[in-house]
Amino acid sequence: MLIKTNGGSPVKKEFIVKERMCMITTFLCVLEDTEHSTHGCYDIDVVLTQIEDRLTDNEDLVGCELLPIAELFAGDYLCLDYRADKNTPSVCVWSYEESGELDPVTYQVAGSFDEFTMMLQ
Repeated sequence: MLIKTNGGSPVKKEFIVKERMCMITTFLCVLEDTEHSTHGCYDIDVVLTQIEDRLTDNEDLVGCELLPIAELFAGDYLCLDYRADKNTPSVCVWSYEESGELDPVTYQVAGSFDEFTMMLQ
């Protein structure tokens, strides 16, 4: 789904995490030219650059363990979480308000991206 649509907004945007309603603003995209695109601020690399020091607790990490894939209402992000399994990520919400530099706060949403998409049907 992410590769096929490369961004965009689902029809059903709401899901619940820890008894809290979350809403997808937009799925992030991958762009070749972020500077000349109206969607440049939604490029995954652009978002990573802005918040990468808040997505890990390991300052020596090369790459990322939490990959933002959607912007949520109020500044949080839906992320693929590779911390437990490097090949099959779970899906979590990264909390903007609660996270600090080298101190990410996340809430598990689903065991896989497929499981997450079933929540939006």
